[in-house]
Amino acid sequence: MARWKIDPAHSNAEFVVRHMMISKVRGTFENIEGYIDFDEQNPENSYVEATIDVNTINTRNEQRDNHLRSADFFDVANYPTMTFKSTKVEVTGENTGRVTGELTIRGVTKEVTFDVEYYGAGPSPFGDVRAGFSGTTKINREDWGLTWNMALETGGVLISKEVTIEVNIEVIQEAATV
Repeated sequence: MARWKIDPAHSNAEFVVRHMMISKVRGTFENIEGYIDFDEQNPENSYVEATIDVNTINTRNEQRDNHLRSADFFDVANYPTMTFKSTKVEVTGENTGRVTGELTIRGVTKEVTFDVEYYGAGPSPFGDVRAGFSGTTKINREDWGLTWNMALETGGVLISKEVTIEVNIEVIQEAATV
């Protein structure tokens, strides 16, 4: 099994949420750190641990980003990071799988499952070996205490409960230790 360090410069987490019931708003978190213990021969033995700096939230609107950082949502003053630690890896196809684990947001930990795709590994022009993965899941944000909302005059709410999350991870193989 090899340890692979997440490359924050080439990794991100994106989210999509319905706005006013008529459109979608997208955002990203740009500072992901962590590692994958990847067993290419037996992927079900692999393990993922990642931490995201919530302050890096970017929806391309400063006022909205500041509101998302506030106690109404992520409360970054008290919970500056969110984490994911895998508990189970299942192979579903030649380069696909499911990774189940504990997602912690605002101090609340819940189990989620990502549908994952492995893009392969190979030498980079920087003298190291890299691999790529992506994963998607849907969560109910209220399960993590992200409950702020506003009723609309026309019915419905300002922000949907369901959030789609997509992570794109590039990892660098660490040198083997003797």
